[in-house]
Amino acid sequence: MKAGRLGAMVAGWAILTACSTKAPTLPTRKVPPGTVVFQFTQKVVGPMELALDGVRIPVQQKAKGGKHLVIRGLAPGRHRFFLSSAREAFGPDQLELELGPEAGLFRVLFSTRFDAVLYGTPEPAPAAEGMPGVQAVLEP
Repeated sequence: MKAGRLGAMVAGWAILTACSTKAPTLPTRKVPPGTVVFQFTQKVVGPMELALDGVRIPVQQKAKGGKHLVIRGLAPGRHRFFLSSAREAFGPDQLELELGPEAGLFRVLFSTRFDAVLYGTPEPAPAAEGMPGVQAVLEP
């Protein structure tokens, strides 16, 4: 192999290695039954909106935001999730997941932050009604 070609291959490998991000795709601990954990690729500051089976769920979040959205208290079966935020975009933002009785679910979602210039003041959204026993927390 010619030296020029080998150098180009090594340079290409170095660029790919330098540009890759190391985001874990497995949970650090077992997810308990009735729980869904969404891990975002970037820190989410919020405010974040969550709709579960068509019902808005209040999301507890700190001012610093977090990388994990933990939803507890779900019944086994199929659930539809919709995530939205005025300052972040998620991919996918809509999911339909089957939750089994023996273990929870863990998913990695793409997230990116964007800043938009808005004129005027937005109308405040009504308070989320929630579901009995379901709790959503944005954790570090």
